[in-house]
Amino acid sequence: MNHVGTVTIDTERLILRKFEVLDAQNMFDNWANSREVCKFLSWEPHGSVETTKDILARWMEAYQNSERYHWAIVLKEIGEVIGSLSVITLSEKHQNCELGYCMGEQYWGKGIMTEAVKAVISFLFNEVGFHRLYAGHDTLNPASGKVMQKSGMVLEGTLRHNKVRKDGSFADGNIWAILSDDWKTPDPY
Repeated sequence: MNHVGTVTIDTERLILRKFEVLDAQNMFDNWANSREVCKFLSWEPHGSVETTKDILARWMEAYQNSERYHWAIVLKEIGEVIGSLSVITLSEKHQNCELGYCMGEQYWGKGIMTEAVKAVISFLFNEVGFHRLYAGHDTLNPASGKVMQKSGMVLEGTLRHNKVRKDGSFADGNIWAILSDDWKTPDPY
């Protein structure tokens, strides 16, 4: 595999790039402090822009690792960071990785995350050399699964009660994946 780290990817409506300290306010305002965005995520809303700045400092330090893939999603039309897309887990041995993403709710339902995920899938297959990419979502969050489906992933199954939600209830999770052999879409960027 050819690990090159987080590189800038340009699509029709988006710039996917490394996070910067100056992104803190947009990140906080657009999604990191939103209860709705965080509803199905493992972390709580930030509560203050200082928390966001601390997290960004750690993320930026991690960019020194060539196996770190974490993009800020910038909507060209407004020039603001509106979301995040990253490789959550990575197995060099098995040539696979898990994707995770989130975005401000005011941008949901516009195909923006699908555009970002497709660009990252293309990059991870064509430039880095992964064989399998996968992602999962709480079954109570089907919109996330639609992003995976529209990005070319196939539903592999449902993990019953595989996580505990913030309210203490057990969550079922759908797992979607795509193989490099399945990726027929030309580079979108």
